[in-house]
Amino acid sequence: MFDVKQCLQDCEEKMEMAAMYLEDELSHIRAGKANIHLVDGIRVNSYGSMVPLNNVSAITTPDARTIAIKPWDKSMFRIIEKAIMDSDIGITPESNGEIIRLAIPALTEERRRQISKQCGKSGEQAKISVRNVRRDGIDKLKKAIKDGLSEDNEKDAEAELQKLHDKFVKRIDEILAKKDKEIMTV
Repeated sequence: MFDVKQCLQDCEEKMEMAAMYLEDELSHIRAGKANIHLVDGIRVNSYGSMVPLNNVSAITTPDARTIAIKPWDKSMFRIIEKAIMDSDIGITPESNGEIIRLAIPALTEERRRQISKQCGKSGEQAKISVRNVRRDGIDKLKKAIKDGLSEDNEKDAEAELQKLHDKFVKRIDEILAKKDKEIMTV
């Protein structure tokens, strides 16, 4: 027998994952102020293996425009600086021998609009994921009719699935609005 609740639960879980992925994706986008998530994607060669930057150094934000990276091993300075230069964050590191500083430049209006557009594209991808989950869930429910699920139960489950879809699309819109406000605030 087809378990409608399990199907709805699986769909909700997948929609939740899409929203969480979007939040994670947007946390890496620079909004004009220092955020340690900007350097999350940077990996450095430490004793023969590629490890995340935060595994070989302490990363802090001493003020709103600076990220400070303090390597635990002094021999890692050049390697970390090179990894930052090779990354796509577009900030040149400054080193004083003890701490590597990343100065976050103020964003221009044009750059803010570009970043906002980029966030919108990520949001649209998340919405597409949610829609795909809804479509897959509806397909499963339609197939379950052949396995003995009543049409009334299928219609009720489909309506419930639509409510889940609407809830997550609204949540994605809220996440995007919050990030857009953060980007456009000077």
